[in-house]
Parts: sequence; C-alpha cells; structure tokens
Amino acid sequence: MTRIEIVTTTRDQLGECPLWDERSQSLYWIDSHAQLVRRLVPASGDYREWHLPTAIGSIALCDSGRLLVALAHGFSYLDLASGEVTPLAAVTHVAERIRLNDGRCDRAGRFVCGSLVMGRNEPLAALYQVDARGRVQQLDQGFAISNAICFSPDGQWLYYTDSRTRKILRYPYDSARGRAGQPTVWVDTAQLNSAADGATVDSEGGLWTALVETGQMARFMPDGSLDSLIDMPVRHVTCPCFGGPDLDVLYVTSISNSGNALKDEHPDAGALFAVHGTGVRGLREVRFADQP
Repeated sequence: MTRIEIVTTTRDQLGECPLWDERSQSLYWIDSHAQLVRRLVPASGDYREWHLPTAIGSIALCDSGRLLVALAHGFSYLDLASGEVTPLAAVTHVAERIRLNDGRCDRAGRFVCGSLVMGRNEPLAALYQVDARGRVQQLDQGFAISNAICFSPDGQWLYYTDSRTRKILRYPYDSARGRAGQPTVWVDTAQLNSAADGATVDSEGGLWTALVETGQMARFMPDGSLDSLIDMPVRHVTCPCFGGPDLDVLYVTSISNSGNALKDEHPDAGALFAVHGTGVRGLREVRFADQP
C-alpha cells in the first residue's frame, strides 16, 4: 500500500522537474514561474534556493557538479556555490511567447528539451537536443506543449508528449549518435481524461507520468499497457522522479497557479510530495556530460 507525505513547507506556483542527486543525497526541483531552483536534503532538512533571470523549463545534474538549466531562450549552467549563471547555447524560437520547457538527459549525457507555446494552442514548439559543446539540433517540431521527456533504461526509446494531444509518443533513439527516428503513438491518455505532464522511468522500464488534469500518477509498462494509478492529494500534479537512498521514493511536484489554465485553491496545491510503497525502484539520473 502506498503512503503519501508532503516533503516541505514550500508551495510552488508551477512545480516541475524533480531530480535526485545520489552524490549529495539531495532533491532538486524548480518553481518555473517563480524562477527558482530549489534543493532539499531530506535527511537533514537543509534547504536552499537559487533565483534565476527567467522562467525555468527544466534542469539537469552535470558531471561537474553544476546544474544545466533550460531558461526561456537557451541553456545555461548554474554554479551552485556562487549562484553564477553562465550561458551555454541559445535557442531561437519561431515566434513570440515561446519558451523552453520539459527536458531530460539521454543515456549518453546529452540534454533533450522541448519548448512550450504560451497561452495559445499553436503548433510552434519544437524538440531540441544540446551537448556540452553548445551544439543544438532540432529533433522534431510542430508541437504546442512539450512534456514527458524521458528515456527507456537501455536508451533505445525516447518518450515525449505534446500535452495538447493527450498522446505519448515513442521515438526510436540512437544514444551513440544522438539521433531520433520516426515516432509512433505509444499511449493515448485521453481514456484517462487527462494529458500527461512530466515523466520518468523505473528500473523495470515502467514509465510514470503525472496526469495533470486528474491528480493521479500513472504507470505504464513498456508495451504501453496501464499498470497502476495512484490518486494524489491535489488535482494538478506535474512531474515525478525516484529518489531516496534506495531510489524507492517517488517524488512528485504540483501546481497552485500555472499562470494559464490550471489553478488550485487547495492548501496543499504546489506542494512537493513523496510517495512511498510503489514496490519499484528508479534509476540514477544521467548527468549532463560537461566534462571530458
């Protein structure tokens, strides 16, 4: 049986992208609209935050100990000791009011990140990949709300959704060369009355995604079948990751006010949750390969 607890007293406007750092046994996540990167050490309760210059779409741990941050219009490094932000690569969006959003490292340490069209459902967003040399390539385009980016344990599949469509795509992916093939529809979450938001995979290849409209976490097996649903305490959950010393705690972020369509007056909206007892373990987060 699962048990759900609230991890911190903080509340996010748009909580996203939790990541467990096994080196420091700490959890990072973001409040995108508040432009904050947050960090908590659960064992001690030590908490710290960093304010960045724009909205934040997602983050990645780096080999060097820094964070890679997807800001509105490009990728930058965040030095955790000094707070200094150093640009790595810019992205030129095709129109105004588009920003970078969800992202995750592939199994070779490149960062794959999609963009988001703000306030309108126009297919002007794209899916990008960036490496430590600052080389950005576009993997696909024609989307509105990029989410659910993660990779199968063997790195051979890239999962992705345009939340507007309620369909999770699966791309064949060549980790050695960083190439994505033609996608197919892997799961249609319309049957669950919600779009998928953020996602992660566990050690068995199961994909966990936040059903952002119904307040549930869903686990899908590699063949696309629905394995389980967990009802969460708030309606708008956003993104999961596995953490804890044994990688058996599912951390989940949430929304209090997305600034667009999603708002929740529940006192726990925007909280960071820990789900215990899922019966599975996660994988260590792949770090962005910023060191030779």
